[in-house]
Amino acid sequence: MNMKHKYILIPAVILLFAFLGCKKSFLETKIDTFETPTAAATDRSTLFSFGNAFYTSLQYGFTVLDNNLFASASDEAQQIAPISNAMIFNQGGLNPNNNPDAGLYKTYYNGIRAANFFLSYAVNGRQFLALNRDTINDAVNYKNDIQNLAWYIAEAHIARAYYYSELIKRWGGVPIITSTLQQAGNEYVAKSSYDDVISYIVSEIDNYKAGLQVNWKTSSFAGNDGRFSLGSALAIKARVLLYAASPLHNPANDVTKWQKAAAAAKDVMTTTGLNYSLATSYGAYFTGANPLSSNETIFAVRRPANNTIETDNYPIATPGGKTGEVPSDNLVSDYEYIGIPDPANPYNNRDPRLTASIVTNGSAWNNRTINEAPGGIDDMANANTSKTGYYLKKFLTDNLNLVQGGTAQNQWVVFRYAEILLDYAEAMNEAYGPDNLPTGYAITARQALKMVRDRASTSLPAVTITSVSDFRNAVKHERRIELAFEDHRYWDLLRWNNAATVLNQPITGVAVTKTSTGTFAYQKVNVAIRTFNSPANYYYPFSQAEIANSNGTLKQNPGY
Repeated sequence: MNMKHKYILIPAVILLFAFLGCKKSFLETKIDTFETPTAAATDRSTLFSFGNAFYTSLQYGFTVLDNNLFASASDEAQQIAPISNAMIFNQGGLNPNNNPDAGLYKTYYNGIRAANFFLSYAVNGRQFLALNRDTINDAVNYKNDIQNLAWYIAEAHIARAYYYSELIKRWGGVPIITSTLQQAGNEYVAKSSYDDVISYIVSEIDNYKAGLQVNWKTSSFAGNDGRFSLGSALAIKARVLLYAASPLHNPANDVTKWQKAAAAAKDVMTTTGLNYSLATSYGAYFTGANPLSSNETIFAVRRPANNTIETDNYPIATPGGKTGEVPSDNLVSDYEYIGIPDPANPYNNRDPRLTASIVTNGSAWNNRTINEAPGGIDDMANANTSKTGYYLKKFLTDNLNLVQGGTAQNQWVVFRYAEILLDYAEAMNEAYGPDNLPTGYAITARQALKMVRDRASTSLPAVTITSVSDFRNAVKHERRIELAFEDHRYWDLLRWNNAATVLNQPITGVAVTKTSTGTFAYQKVNVAIRTFNSPANYYYPFSQAEIANSNGTLKQNPGY
C-alpha cells in the first residue's frame, strides 16, 4: 500500500494558525512555497517558533466530540442532543464519508510535518543562535539557548512518536514520514504495518530520551513545563506497548509483548528524577489548575481559563448550564460498595470516586440539591435534562457563575501516574501473573492495583482473586472507574476486543420518582440503543478524500 504525501515547508507565523484552522485534506495542504529550510528566516526567534509549532496539533480533550468529551462514543455517557456527532459512533455509522474524527488524520500529520521541518531547520540551529550576539559576554543566555535547542530537537522526535501513537490507535498501520524533503520527487510512501509503526515509535523514544529534560516541574526551567519530558516520553512508550500487547494487536498472545509493556511502565515508575506519585484527593486533582502542580501529572495540554466544560455539562436547571454528556447507569452500576447498601439511597456507601465524578439525584451541586423527580427542579421530563438520571461532575469547577461569564482553569491531562500503575498491573499480570515478582521488579501487579484503589478508599474490598483471567477482569474494572471520562474507555474496549460485546448493549439510566413517604425510588430504564459493527469499527475508515488524493494507493481498512 502506498500513499502520497506532499510536503511543503512552512514559515512560523503561518504555521501556528494553519495547523489549527486549515480544513483542506492533508494531502492538498499548500500553505507556502519554501522548498528548503534555508529559504526561511535564520534567527533565534524563528528557530524557537518552529520548536513550539509541533505542539499545536495536540488535542484538548474537553472539546473533541460535539465540543465535549469523547465519553459519549463509549458506554460511559450519552449525548443528550437529538442530533450529534456522537450518534455516528453510537449507531455504527462510521464510513469513509462520515467520521467526526476524520480531520485528526490531517491534524496529526501536520504535527509530524512540523516536527520534521523543525529537525531539518535546526541542523543549522547553533549558527542561528550565535548570530548578532556576543557569545562571550552573553555566555549564560547563549548556553541556555544551546541547551534549549537540544531539548527541542529531542522533543521533536517524541512529538512524532506521540502523533503516530494516536494515528495507529485509530487507523492501524499508516505511512511513516520522517523528512520534509521525503516527497521532493512526488514519490509514494508505503503504508507501514501496525507493528512496524510501533517499532518506529519505540525507536524514536529510545534513541532520543537521553536528550530530554527529565522533569520540568522540578528543574530550574519550570516555566517550560508543558513540553515533552523524559517522563512523558516513557509514558507514551508504556501506553503504546500495552496497546500492542493487547488482544486486538496480539491475537496469538505473545507473552514477550506483555513483558515489554510491563518493563516500559516500570521505567516510568522507577527512573531517577521522575518522582511521580498519586495525588491525595482523587476529585480535587482534576479541578482548576491542580493538575499542573501535582506530582501525579506526567503530561497535560494547557489552555487559558474558560468555561466550556462547565457550560456544556452543568444541569440545564443551573443558570448558564446546557446539559451535554450525561453519565450512563452502565458506568454508575460498576462503582463498588464500601459498606452495607442503603435501600433508601443506592448511591450511599459507594466507592468515593462515584461522588467525585458523577452528580446523582439528591446530591448537592452548585449550591443546590439535585431533584430529578416529577415536579423537581431537575424533573427528567423537562427539556434538555438528563435522561439517564446523572450529570457529569469530574473536571468541573463547582458553582462557577456562568451567567456573569465566570471562567476556571481546565487542563487536559494526557498522562498521569495512576494510568501508569494500571498499565503496569495489566501487563505484569499477563506476563507473570498477579503475584509473581521477577528479578528487577519492586512490586507485583496486585500491589500496583492496590495503590490505585487505596488512594480512592482504603475501605474498598480487597482484590483477592488469584487467577490471571480473574485479575484481568479486576484491572479492567479499575480502569473503567479510575479513568472514567478521560478518553480511555473506548480505546480500551477496542484493544481488549470487547467492543463488539459492550458497545452493542443499550445505554441505561434510572427513572427517578418520589414515594409517598418522601423518599426517592429508582427504576432502571433503557435510554438508547447502541450499535457497533464488528470487525469494521475496530479501526477507523480512511476518509474518501484521502484515498482519492492518494490516487488509489491508500487502501481502505477492511469492512468499509
